Amino acid sequence: MPLKKLDESQYSIPTQLLYGKSVSEAWDYSHHVIPPITSSSTFRLDSSERGALAFGALGKLSDGRADPMYVYDRMGEPNNLMLEHALAVAEQAEFGMTFASGMAAVQAASTFLLERGSEVIAHSTLYGCTYSLFTHWFPKFGFKVHMCNLSKPASFLSLVTPQTRVLYLESPANPTLELLDLERIVKLVRELNATRSESERIVTVIDNTFATPWCQRPISFGVDVVLHSLTKGISGFGTHMGGAVLTRKEFYGPLFMNRKDFGGILSPQTAWHILNYGVATLGLRIPRQQANAMKVAKFLEEHPKIGQVRYPGLPSFPQYDLAQRMLKDYEGNFAPGFMIYFSLKGKTPDDSKVQGAKMMDFVAQNSYTVTLAVSLGHLRTLIEHPGSTTHVAYSAEEQIKAGMEPGGIRLSVGIENPDDVIRDLDQALGSVS
Repeated sequence: MPLKKLDESQYSIPTQLLYGKSVSEAWDYSHHVIPPITSSSTFRLDSSERGALAFGALGKLSDGRADPMYVYDRMGEPNNLMLEHALAVAEQAEFGMTFASGMAAVQAASTFLLERGSEVIAHSTLYGCTYSLFTHWFPKFGFKVHMCNLSKPASFLSLVTPQTRVLYLESPANPTLELLDLERIVKLVRELNATRSESERIVTVIDNTFATPWCQRPISFGVDVVLHSLTKGISGFGTHMGGAVLTRKEFYGPLFMNRKDFGGILSPQTAWHILNYGVATLGLRIPRQQANAMKVAKFLEEHPKIGQVRYPGLPSFPQYDLAQRMLKDYEGNFAPGFMIYFSLKGKTPDDSKVQGAKMMDFVAQNSYTVTLAVSLGHLRTLIEHPGSTTHVAYSAEEQIKAGMEPGGIRLSVGIENPDDVIRDLDQALGSVS
């Protein structure tokens, strides 16, 4: 018996992320409580005409098509389609597109509208590999990149030229947690676009990985394109790598063709895992990690060996008022996230770096609940030194200019008992003279 189509939009977003669409013509798993993994690199065609129709439809958004035409995994398959729908619901976007990694999503989101000679303006503090892509590879492709401190919203205006096509944002920024006033930035871009033709519009793109959709939904502030490293908070378990771009339907064609031709497709098995374990448990994991992060941040702020702590949930956070306006969960509650950036006291910045290294070396050998490792958003608490790992693409001078302290430490808080995490951090700090 066919299932009745229900209006899932009447339910809360956390519930929709668990159940997905009530009925979809694009996949029929009506007898499965959990959708199965469909693992096939190619799909049977009923006729040559069918194949021609399918290829002719590539790059055209057909959500809810009564007769889905699957041809080849790289061009779309059911598991990715279900995950894309869930992510679009989470970010309140018109559609989503998945990619093999966060960097594949960064590449697609920042280039799908560019042509040789196009210009990009980017926030000066970015994830290290994004910075490497922009400064090393973009010039080779004929794209010009300008960097500026977008925490001052009008700072990009003097860099705008007729060739400017993308304003690239990252907020909260990796690793400093610096926030951008998305509403003010979008207002300025809209004023510029009012004098430009459609083909010359500046498109705003943001990396929302640190916040996850649970804590911030930039599209609600008017940002055009949102991207995520699914590897981090959305996947959450530290087992699978992926990326996603969420935006408006008008951008579907060029984004689809970018993924098709560059080949950054997410595997069905990974899409299935992120959908059924990661997305479905956002409402359990993120609030727990956030509550833990607040407790850990307060401990660090009060510790005599800590020089400075940045956590958006602390009143001492330099942009606390902005944090309360930007970072909110689906019910409108303040949602400062699970990331902390701090440094130890030192006679000089280099001394602070040495003290931090000693602390992390102690963690690596002696801590049970704090792991020295890159990445973030996992169930386990992770600690690392961005300056020598994730952000090594920046020179020492560039790091300081971008607001990264030489001894800055990035802490991604997990779901452990926070008292256990504090115990391990306290022991590690105690090992530093």
